[in-house]
Amino acid sequence: MVRIGLTTGFDGERQQVDLAYVAALETAGALPVLLPLTQSAEIARHFAGLLDGLVVPGGPAVTDGLIGELPEDLDPPQPRRTASDRLYLQAFLEAGKPILGICYGMQLLNAVLGGTIYADVQRQCKGAQAHSPRRGAEQHPIEIAQDSWLARLLKRTTWTVNTRHLQALATVGRGLRVSAWAPDGVIEAIESPDGRLLGVQFHPERMGTEGFPLFRHLVSLAEKFAAGNTERF
Repeated sequence: MVRIGLTTGFDGERQQVDLAYVAALETAGALPVLLPLTQSAEIARHFAGLLDGLVVPGGPAVTDGLIGELPEDLDPPQPRRTASDRLYLQAFLEAGKPILGICYGMQLLNAVLGGTIYADVQRQCKGAQAHSPRRGAEQHPIEIAQDSWLARLLKRTTWTVNTRHLQALATVGRGLRVSAWAPDGVIEAIESPDGRLLGVQFHPERMGTEGFPLFRHLVSLAEKFAAGNTERF
């Protein structure tokens, strides 16, 4: 059974995680390992050596690569959590191991690779619609690139997803490409050409069996890496 690291939220005193992420990883055949917040790159690299893959789940505002000012109705940044998550992302990227970033996790993965993010996409981009329940949006359709890993995993090029974000990617980081977008043009998914890195703006852990293929993909890549088959994922 492969071991998948899962970063956590932080309320100033306690680490915490939505059990939906744990359940999704268990269902996909992984052993979830909750990662401690750390300020040590050495510790992050040690965990990257011990584990087979990484999930960075949803979270607060992202300020790395920020364009504009954060809106008042967005959860404020958690500098200690973000600093820790950044170390884990860098360590797993250096180790060449698969990563799944969800919402905040996608945004931070993109930022670590040099991408930028709108502070408030609805207010900064002409034609952008609401993408958060806080502004009256619960779900919306997305279009998926036909030649993408996401389309291959889901066996579809259109999908209806939940929506829980105010920020959105402005430019895509190094080695990543856009694999899905909303009708208003907002980027909804990114990936690396080899499928090792996958980021989605929506929350597959809250989509039941429909979201399961994303977690199974991560676990499958982790199994191949653990077996030493890394020539082609």
